[in-house]
Amino acid sequence: MPKKKLALIIGGSRGIGKAIALRLAKSGFDIWLTYQNNHPAAQATKKEIESLGSACTLFSFDISNFEATQAALGKATDATVPDAVVFNAGIARDNLMVWMTKEEWNSVISTNLNGFYNIMHVLLFPMLREKRGRIVIISSTSGQIGQAGQVNYSASKAGLIGAAKALAREVGKKNIFVNVVCPGVIETEMTDKLPKDKILPLIPLGRFGKVEEVASVVNFLCTEEDMYIHGQIIGINGGLAI
Repeated sequence: MPKKKLALIIGGSRGIGKAIALRLAKSGFDIWLTYQNNHPAAQATKKEIESLGSACTLFSFDISNFEATQAALGKATDATVPDAVVFNAGIARDNLMVWMTKEEWNSVISTNLNGFYNIMHVLLFPMLREKRGRIVIISSTSGQIGQAGQVNYSASKAGLIGAAKALAREVGKKNIFVNVVCPGVIETEMTDKLPKDKILPLIPLGRFGKVEEVASVVNFLCTEEDMYIHGQIIGINGGLAI
């Protein structure tokens, strides 16, 4: 029996990350799932993954902390190298730039952008050594076109797009694929309080997206054998950004 593939989901206990973890489990991946501190949500997701016949290992740490990231994943990746890595972790601290506090700016950049560096610093050399892998970065429509009240968030998500394009040029020859998925307005806890009456007219499809619609694209990028998509930005936004 061939060895099962392994997917590492960064920020996988809820919302889009959970949907991605479940979709990849259905595709036959065992799952490493990271989260910060919502233990009940992580345990619930773990049970759902295991019910699909896949193993699930949980890692609880703050990805904005370089040392904590190294401690959590360093030994694990010495022994086992994930076949797919999905960087989904991210926070929002929305405010108009004129009122934005230093903490609101720093916390978003530290988690969303510096966190990507911290994760890849642990994973990239083992992946290069194995000469294989799929890296999918979850950015945002806000990183493509900007959004008022989200200067910090838009900056962090645009930074991920730039990082992905550069990284794709570095690692493509080693059979490591790097791509970015940019969700628009997706039905999650983060979007529950958004004014739908103002946003829906801006979306040609006339509705918010579903987490499963993001997960299906990520699953394709992680599983497709006939693969020539590399260094690309794929929008999942119902036409919000065209």
